[in-house]
Amino acid sequence: MAPNPQAQKNHDELFPGHVSTLAVTDPELIETFDNFAFDEVLRHSTLDQRTRLMVQLAAIIASQAVREYRAMLGAALTIGVTPVEAKEIVYQAVPYVGIAKVFDFLHATNEVLTERGVTLPLPGQSTTTPETRMKKGLAVETLIVGDEMVQTLYATSPDDMLHFQHYLSGNCFGDTLTRTGIDIPTRELLTFSMLVALGGCEPQLKGHVAANLHVGNDRAKLIDVLTQLLPFIGYPRTLNGLRVVDDATKSQTP
Repeated sequence: MAPNPQAQKNHDELFPGHVSTLAVTDPELIETFDNFAFDEVLRHSTLDQRTRLMVQLAAIIASQAVREYRAMLGAALTIGVTPVEAKEIVYQAVPYVGIAKVFDFLHATNEVLTERGVTLPLPGQSTTTPETRMKKGLAVETLIVGDEMVQTLYATSPDDMLHFQHYLSGNCFGDTLTRTGIDIPTRELLTFSMLVALGGCEPQLKGHVAANLHVGNDRAKLIDVLTQLLPFIGYPRTLNGLRVVDDATKSQTP
């Protein structure tokens, strides 16, 4: 058994010369999966190949699948995702997924890059200092979620929880989202992908659907992302993501 010709062609573009051991031990599963992931779902996508691989990497990190991540990172680098972009995806996962879950992926990334002859460390992408991180963080937070939302978050926070809003502005947005290497609309797609794959984050996911809309990623693009994540994160989390997107974007329905 083998995947259909189109699935095989798409697969070979990502993994040139690779012979899957699972195709030998589990041929029925690989035929079904490859036909689905590397043909059927691609026919419902207008995402460029690089963006598709980047959102899949973000979701795979959140799914804690290190071996699959290594394989897909290799594919991403093969089709033109840069080492800087790969590292920035991992760095962005830290505030959303947590360093405890990202630690192994950081090492895996370094190993894959080193195997490909990339010299580490990569050029720095930070744009802030300890003195400017809060101001710049607030600016990019406002750009992403809107001034009204930022003001509401600060105004409605109980006094004993207000420091978390400062952490969000200074650390999540200031230390991370102000970095160069990946533009803001793509970073919001990465955050969306991580939250969907994590599961149980529907309130935050709703906020980042709104944020994606605010930076120009419309309903169609978010559904496209979910379509490309489905083979890797499964139906339950994908369907939960679709529900949140549908609820937040009904007015955009054609």
